[in-house]
Amino acid sequence: MADLLLALDVKGRSEAIRVVTACTGEVDAIKIGYPLVLSTGLNIVKDLAKTDIPIIADFKLADIPNTNSLICEEVFNVGCSGIITHAFCGYDSLTACVDAAHDHSGVCFVVCEMSHPGALDFLTGENAEKMAEMAKTAGADGIITPATRPKRTEVLRDIVGPSMKIYSPGIGAQGAQPEDVKNYVDGIIVGRAIYEAIDPKTAAHEFHMRVR
Repeated sequence: MADLLLALDVKGRSEAIRVVTACTGEVDAIKIGYPLVLSTGLNIVKDLAKTDIPIIADFKLADIPNTNSLICEEVFNVGCSGIITHAFCGYDSLTACVDAAHDHSGVCFVVCEMSHPGALDFLTGENAEKMAEMAKTAGADGIITPATRPKRTEVLRDIVGPSMKIYSPGIGAQGAQPEDVKNYVDGIIVGRAIYEAIDPKTAAHEFHMRVR
């Protein structure tokens, strides 16, 4: 059984509220990113938090430790319960995010391999496996791996073991299906296939049932 995370990559407060209101009771967490935050401001988190659904800031942090820490402070102070960061900037930058998350009783997830075709240029193979090892050593709560390449997700699961969570994007618009990875992951991430649906609640419910 895996969780369903809504990738809320919409723009504008009214659209975000509409989709989240429709999906309340069907999703286990909301993942927000730059499209929504840049169009509304970070305080959109306070509006979404009224649903009592955990909110994860998918900012894919990739900066020096001090900058990462400052961003994390803003994210957690406004009410997010998690942050997603890259690992390729190095161990010190990664641990800055992990430490900030844990200082605020939040969680930190580490991107090891992305779901789009371009990830095969750098974010795969040995590089991804090193980052999974780094995430484990740093005490991160979980990693992000691609549903579009289930065998890679299986490899990365073997590296981090059963105690770390794995969330997996690429389901729906990018072609992957929940059944491809649900035996390896703790959560699937679905965006356009839900928020672009005529009935987001029904779409979310159908995905939710497929990982149960």
